[in-house]
Amino acid sequence: MRKGPVGSTADAATLAGDRVVAAGSTARVLLAAAVRALRGDDCADLGPVGTRLTGAPEPLRRAAAARAAGRLALTPARIAEVDTERVATWIAEQYPAGRWPGAVLGSPHGAAVHLAVALGVPWLPATFEMAVHWPRGTVDRPGAALDHGAALAGRLLAGNPDVHVRQVHCPASRGAAAGATIALAVRWRALPGAYVRFLAERLEPGAPVLLLHDARTWPVLDDGRGHSFQVGSPASGLDPVDFHPDAHALRQVLRSAGGDGAHWTPPDVSCPQAYAEHGVESGFEHSLRTWATRHGHRLHRVLVPQPDALSAATADLYRHWLRRAGKTGNRLVVECGRLLDPWQVVRAGLVPYWCENAARRRVDGVEWWLAGSEPFSSVDVLPEPPGVRSPALAGLPQWLAVAAFGRRRRALDRGSARGYPVSQVPTRRATEVLRNQPYDLPVPPPLGMAEALAALRDAGAHQGLLVS
Repeated sequence: MRKGPVGSTADAATLAGDRVVAAGSTARVLLAAAVRALRGDDCADLGPVGTRLTGAPEPLRRAAAARAAGRLALTPARIAEVDTERVATWIAEQYPAGRWPGAVLGSPHGAAVHLAVALGVPWLPATFEMAVHWPRGTVDRPGAALDHGAALAGRLLAGNPDVHVRQVHCPASRGAAAGATIALAVRWRALPGAYVRFLAERLEPGAPVLLLHDARTWPVLDDGRGHSFQVGSPASGLDPVDFHPDAHALRQVLRSAGGDGAHWTPPDVSCPQAYAEHGVESGFEHSLRTWATRHGHRLHRVLVPQPDALSAATADLYRHWLRRAGKTGNRLVVECGRLLDPWQVVRAGLVPYWCENAARRRVDGVEWWLAGSEPFSSVDVLPEPPGVRSPALAGLPQWLAVAAFGRRRRALDRGSARGYPVSQVPTRRATEVLRNQPYDLPVPPPLGMAEALAALRDAGAHQGLLVS
């Protein structure tokens, strides 16, 4: 394991954190949004990632997407230069100086960031994503992806034995990029030293800590040596059976991504229900709990069975928080994927509901929540185009149906809808839209952790949210 403080000569032989964490990945965008919100800034500087050939013929657009993904990815030769401790240091150093009244850690989820902003505390991910160039890769050969990814993971683990590497081969959510790069979700198996220092030096005495755990499961092949492999992902909006060679949905996905179902031979699985790529390693939770107990901090945990449960509970919490401060709490913004801006949400006094992506299931979730909620006077919808075609995606009519829940204002962002679903829209598009919302200042005083947990427990119980 690599040793040495930040700034030491050891750092000269390793890659900087911002070069390692995949550009445009969920954890990276959420971290950037959280840091800016706690500084009182919006996300106007978060630009596009990838290609924007919306009107190009399908083969040309796929080729451009694959080239763009390859340009942004690490080369295989540089995997040995990755130091996950340095990545953790880079994450912790993003936050402004000062002491914090608590912290939120765990799985990447937009509602977790909104919750952290309402609490006035930092959010630290328990996992981060990497993308590594795959020379001569193809979307329709998961076995070849496994072979290439296992070799990469071996090099990464040789210098970083304190992480688990989950490889995800999912043409449904990544499209042509799944044949150009290897996607690795790197999960810390223990609290990294940089997080320990951050919590010890930057938390107020006795400040509570909250751990959020994505509890979704997926069939996995685990070699028992720190590398595991999954075909597909819960984020795809499909089920594991949809990645079977005979599945109609798979044939549609591969055709859209430029592949051929005749080559699709997924490897056998060793664990039919392991935590999916954004799960929290048990060792991470154990070391966090041990640290909290030894240093007089209370650790709370929230198990999230589906992303919709946390999104709905957090939206209800925001409504309560705004109304307690004398605001209406009747204006909703439905965010999606990377289209979010926590600071603009707070500045305008909006209730945020975050959809993980544009999958039909996630949009079903917000519709069901709206149907059972007190009506909102206005509903703004920011549908992030995923940049790929998939049978699991929500169409624009379904997004329009979400906006239709607004009593007086019903707005679907045209900039996001243009070219949907194959276009790509930068995070700053959310900022541009939300800046048009009227000011509703001052910002309510930060929530206390006990109040937030009680609200999550009350609002999320019927959706399976487990709060302890």
